[in-house]
Amino acid sequence: MLSDHVLFIDGEAIVIDKPAGLPVDRPRDGSLSLENHLAGLTFGFHRWPVAVHRLDRDTSGCLLLARNAKAHKRFAQTFEAGLVEKHYLAVVEGVPEAESGVIDLALSKISSREAGWRMIPAKKGKAAVTRWTRLAERGGRALIRFVPETGRTHQLRVHAASGLGMPIVGDPVYGKGGSAMLLHASHIRLPRDPKPPVEASAPLPERFRLAGFDA
Repeated sequence: MLSDHVLFIDGEAIVIDKPAGLPVDRPRDGSLSLENHLAGLTFGFHRWPVAVHRLDRDTSGCLLLARNAKAHKRFAQTFEAGLVEKHYLAVVEGVPEAESGVIDLALSKISSREAGWRMIPAKKGKAAVTRWTRLAERGGRALIRFVPETGRTHQLRVHAASGLGMPIVGDPVYGKGGSAMLLHASHIRLPRDPKPPVEASAPLPERFRLAGFDA
């Protein structure tokens, strides 16, 4: 039950540690999604909470839900203004020589009948910027902290694969796939003056520990 995954809660917001494999939006095949768990996240309110942003199905970690319509509107505006700080942890296939850097690589969406849709680097695409820091390395792989300054679809996955030249381990679209994707939303901070910020951190999942990383 997702009620056991709550990291932060007050009268306006809930932050949950979303498990990998659970989609935020309802899949076309009708399988379970976040919506199937919202009734268990009311905590005394009549209305179900609503997700303010998205995480990919195979990405775990901090997901912000708004507990009323006014809060949802304010939180969405804060996201659009670029004021929300989000940290992600990922294991990539390779070890960058530099300890840190910035990836500035615009992205565009393409689609084909054979391969479906995906994001690609494109000069005329939408601006996408990510800061990164190498935290650890093991067995020819590195644990990276990604801090996106923009919020494009699949931004970190494409920036890892095409910006660093090192796809995220387990990425089924931009990498080799074959195992659980090692991408985790580890921290979120949303300012809401004059109230204290919405802030939460999600512990590193077991799949990272099994890969040898214990950040």
